[in-house]
Amino acid sequence: MNERAALQSGILLAAVAAACWGLLLTMGDEMPMGFGLWIGAWTVMMAAMMLPSTSPLVLLYARQSTAMSSALLTAGYVAVWAAVGLAAYGFDMRLPDPSNRVVGAVLIAAGLYQLTPLKTACLKRCRNPTDFLVTHWRRGRVGALRLGVEHGAYCIGCCWALMGVLIVAGSMSLAWVVAIALVVAGEKLLPAGQLFGRLGGVGLLVAGIVVAL
Repeated sequence: MNERAALQSGILLAAVAAACWGLLLTMGDEMPMGFGLWIGAWTVMMAAMMLPSTSPLVLLYARQSTAMSSALLTAGYVAVWAAVGLAAYGFDMRLPDPSNRVVGAVLIAAGLYQLTPLKTACLKRCRNPTDFLVTHWRRGRVGALRLGVEHGAYCIGCCWALMGVLIVAGSMSLAWVVAIALVVAGEKLLPAGQLFGRLGGVGLLVAGIVVAL
């Protein structure tokens, strides 16, 4: 095993995540105007929120590969979330001031999704980096990039509804970013993460009903 590569990857991952959180604190609750700046801010936000919970996969991959390959895996993963920002931008621009009913509906929809088999299947992939690497292993730098993209796709399947809550209910405020990042980390990293996610779904359902009424 390449422990040196794992150490280098861990340091780099922590530094990137810390830098992204620092930028978020600097931005505060306001997303910048303009497509390019908005997408850039979204990418920073996703990196800050999602990189800590994907660190087990990155570090495990680094032990079997190189620090450069694990960096490419991470880049592929972040690129997928950056691409999601294209849809998020359009959605955010068309819904600048949602009503309580709309917010409630989004919370209820997210809560219901938390309880679906698709959510469970995607979460299992995210929670088991060893199984993911065994079934999706690719050689070389291009393979590392592809691994990051594939893992990002499962992560989107796991978390897209929570991001909808962030955009609509939370207006992408810093407090909501922190809260959802903690939920995502809990689902993926805690021993009882699947139960944690289901309880979160029930909580979203209750909150949605209260807000809608």
